[in-house]
Amino acid sequence: MKNTFILFLLLFSGSIFGQMYNPVKWSTSVEKISDKEYILKAQAKIQSGWHLYGQYIEEGGPSPTAFTFKNQSKKIELIGKTTEDKGHETVDKIFDMKIKYFEDKALFTQKIKFISDDISNIVAEVDFMVCDDSNCLPPSTEELTFKIPKEKKLASAEETAVVKTDSVSIEEKTVSQTEEKKSKQEIATSPKKTESRGLLTIFVLAFLSGFAALLTPCVFPMIPMTVSYFTKQSKTKAAGIRNAMIYGISIVIIYVLLGSIVTAVFGADSLNALSTNVWFNLIFFILLVVFACSFLGAFEIVLPSSLANKVDSQADRGGLIGIFFMALALAIVSFSCTGPIVGTLLVEAASKGGIAPIVGMLGFSIAIALPFSLFAAFPGWLNALPKSGGWLNTVKVVLGFLELALAFKFLSNADLVLQLHWLEREVFLAIWIAVFGMLAFYLFGKITLPHDSPLNHISVGRLGFGLIVLSFMIYLIPGLWGAPLKLISGFPPPMQYSESPNGLGVSGNSELKITGSLPEGAEHGPQNIITFHDYDKGMEYAKKQGKPVLLDFTGYACVNCRKMEELVWSDPKVLRVLNNDVVLISLYVDDKKELPESEQYISETTGKKIKTIGNKWSDLQIKTYKANAQPFYVIVDHNSVNLTEPSAYNPDIEKYYNWLQSGIKNFKK
Repeated sequence: MKNTFILFLLLFSGSIFGQMYNPVKWSTSVEKISDKEYILKAQAKIQSGWHLYGQYIEEGGPSPTAFTFKNQSKKIELIGKTTEDKGHETVDKIFDMKIKYFEDKALFTQKIKFISDDISNIVAEVDFMVCDDSNCLPPSTEELTFKIPKEKKLASAEETAVVKTDSVSIEEKTVSQTEEKKSKQEIATSPKKTESRGLLTIFVLAFLSGFAALLTPCVFPMIPMTVSYFTKQSKTKAAGIRNAMIYGISIVIIYVLLGSIVTAVFGADSLNALSTNVWFNLIFFILLVVFACSFLGAFEIVLPSSLANKVDSQADRGGLIGIFFMALALAIVSFSCTGPIVGTLLVEAASKGGIAPIVGMLGFSIAIALPFSLFAAFPGWLNALPKSGGWLNTVKVVLGFLELALAFKFLSNADLVLQLHWLEREVFLAIWIAVFGMLAFYLFGKITLPHDSPLNHISVGRLGFGLIVLSFMIYLIPGLWGAPLKLISGFPPPMQYSESPNGLGVSGNSELKITGSLPEGAEHGPQNIITFHDYDKGMEYAKKQGKPVLLDFTGYACVNCRKMEELVWSDPKVLRVLNNDVVLISLYVDDKKELPESEQYISETTGKKIKTIGNKWSDLQIKTYKANAQPFYVIVDHNSVNLTEPSAYNPDIEKYYNWLQSGIKNFKK
């Protein structure tokens, strides 16, 4: 269903929607590399704040950039595929896939070979879409002309013929840079900011994981041992603090070095690509299950004892080298507890790509290093530490259950990619309910595992945590019947990947009762609202019902459209209005179905040929409302006269509800 990302930021001037706007200018050039071979270059100059998508995007994502060379098969031969710049890559959370985009500029090249000599220019079409921080322009097609240099000699960079196309002649008018930035900050976050926030999330999760690892039986008991070593070896307090700091820095260096090696071996982009690979997800599902079994007490994952002995012998050398090898010995000896956590972090970092493994190891190592350094520098603080005991193994077991739950996320990814429907939403939630239910029973002392100490009573802290886990398990149960479960959004498969996509009954729309057939041309849309995709049929139905019409200019891949439908339209009072007081006509501007030949025409506004249903609705929006951004909402009467000012993306439920009521009130006058 999803074909494009969609649309374009509305520019306001007073109370009137701003002019249409094109932030991309295309230029072409041709480079001669031999008598018969040339390189065609298409340069996209992208205005600041906007980005253009790459050519190779998986099905189900936004529309990619695509070049089509006109039928000149008897005159030229295309050599290889069209190439593109490196650009930027990010994992889009909406589409759950890696997406490539360009900022500022993008260069596309195509190598050709002449079959005929009587060629003066080559014509191509480029289909593309650009987005800013919150909206996207509808998919657009431009015609590019590549003029062939008349010179027979090899063209140098200075001699390359550059011809600017006149396809971007639409007048560019924009609000001030300050207003534009303010608007963008209120609506959404740019890909760069999203990437930074993703790295910050990795760091925080890794930092918390480091503290969790610290509370395991392999690590926690080593704190007093380390403090004892530094107390005996340091002749003065200052020397003790210095050695403790060096020890902590050494721990950080060791783990960051591990993250750097992972990034260097696989490559930043490769890690990102692996995150959507079926085999990658299956392998890490198995790996995390093994880690979980280890934490639950089935076996221990340890490094060879010979390695630990060699490192330990180096730690006796003293000085900076000795301190470093002490830190390395800590990493090796505690591997049976820290290994699964480090492995899980690296797996999660792989889904982010870039320097995420390094950032993850930095956060993890700082959390590990801080207590060792601080207690070594201030040994008196040790008196405040709890004594080692069975609670350490409890922490380890809890981590094992969490690893097991996380493992099924990777299995779910593989199932989604293959579309096997083996691990649909209900099955995934059932597994999670079982896992967290068993964890609750464990915390309440109802089940014990191999390395647990006898439990005569449970502490208040353990009881409290058990109640939290039990509450979370109960929270998951309604998800089996279609509850959205926003708390874990992104972890289970999406609602449509389910045995009952709408839940049992009519989930999400208590106002609607299906008692008969749908009106002709209608279907159940978002929140199960009766929706028309055909303008004329929707208008005809509205006249019969005596209701105003809500025109919804939308797109299958419009991110903000989905946000409005899921967060605003789902509000009970808004949903009541949409069900009872208006007739909804949703016009998808990215619908690729071709119009019958007899219905195709040349747009009076843009001069382009309207070939698809999406083109038709986009042209209607441009011609009638002088805007081409989605979501775009208009309340009209039966003569298509506006009943109130149009509305764009507006996540404020109260304001959107009041806007609806204003249009309905004007209709009744």
